[in-house]
Amino acid sequence: MVVEAAGGAGTERALALLDPDAREAGELSPDGYLDLIGGAGPQSTGLGQDLMLSHVVPRVYERWWRPMLGRMAKGVLGPGMAEERRIARLLLGLSPGDGVLDVACGTGNFSREFARTVGPDGLVVGIDVSETMLARAVRDTRAAGLDDRTAFVRGDAAALPFRDQSFDGVCCFAALHLFANPLRALDRMSAVLTPGGRIAIFTSVRGRSTPLRMVESIMQARSGMLMFEQRDVVDALEDRGFVDVRQRLAGFTQFVGGRLAS
Repeated sequence: MVVEAAGGAGTERALALLDPDAREAGELSPDGYLDLIGGAGPQSTGLGQDLMLSHVVPRVYERWWRPMLGRMAKGVLGPGMAEERRIARLLLGLSPGDGVLDVACGTGNFSREFARTVGPDGLVVGIDVSETMLARAVRDTRAAGLDDRTAFVRGDAAALPFRDQSFDGVCCFAALHLFANPLRALDRMSAVLTPGGRIAIFTSVRGRSTPLRMVESIMQARSGMLMFEQRDVVDALEDRGFVDVRQRLAGFTQFVGGRLAS
């Protein structure tokens, strides 16, 4: 595989982190991201994922879509988008020079935040299945002057195409509940982390009251979105060797982070 200058310096640096088979099969898209799956893609889990793959949502994702849905899910007193980014940075404990994987990165709003933190010696790789989201991510990242330390990859988050122990931090915000096999995705997120690396997750959580759980069941059936029980994600991380696991609940959502034991 040959990466042209259009891919950017960050893309060239990311090539070394790919599994050999993925590196051989991948191609640089005209929009500037590495495409590892071509015309194929993971089977949709429902309406929620279908909207993420559409051409409409990426145009309004950062300014309207994500903040609006987030506010509905987190509640009136829940953290806003700026606070979400701060929580992600704190859970990941990023330092200059770190490598970060942003799983289901969408239009790259968190990826760019991480890129500013890790600096020119660090590297942030965003992976998503949506071509339209990634095209927007590349454009906005170039406009911000961060493409020397940022790369975007089209691939399957449940089968992350990277070498083991490639990243110091893994972030997966607002996506785990859309995966067909979230536990398999957590397996791969754990595998690509270095010992002592940190993970940050923002996803759904079920309420305790019977009326609320009935509403959540309807939402899950219609959207394809999973609703995790309160201990599901915490237990899954601890089962995979994470320590210092922390959880913060906000409405229908939860923030969970931990450190992979050395």
